[in-house]
Amino acid sequence: QLYYQVLNFAMIVSSALMIWKGLIVVTGSESPIVVVLSGSMEPAFHRGDLLFLTNFHHDPIRAGEIVVFKVEGRDIPIVHRVIKVHEKENGNIKFLTKGDNNEVDDRGLYKEGQNWLEKKDVVGRARGFLPYVGMVTIIMNDYPKFKYALLAVMGAYVLLKRES
Repeated sequence: QLYYQVLNFAMIVSSALMIWKGLIVVTGSESPIVVVLSGSMEPAFHRGDLLFLTNFHHDPIRAGEIVVFKVEGRDIPIVHRVIKVHEKENGNIKFLTKGDNNEVDDRGLYKEGQNWLEKKDVVGRARGFLPYVGMVTIIMNDYPKFKYALLAVMGAYVLLKRES
């Protein structure tokens, strides 16, 4: 019985990983789902909103679009709006971002000496969202003991539940 419970748990985990990898392929984004971690995009998005992303490289980046980008030296991606776009004749695009709730642009967030972002910095573009669904993620990051307790309870439930 324990063997089947462990096998069932492994199937759940592997199914979740396959779904995640499938979403990566379909959306073109290395992270198809992200959680808004700060209030910098209010009122458009609030802390805890779950964003759905795509990142098709043939789509041009335009001012007003909300992008999720990574900056060298920072582990966590940032969700902000594109406010300026510079397109060169050779097709290279550089752009500047800003949080809707921030007073200044993001140049202070970029790595030292960097004044513009490029397409390679973009993780994805917001295509939809679910409000406050990501609060569970924020709570687990803010309170690590809660995260471990929740994982222990879920693991114990899967391993100990008896099938009828």
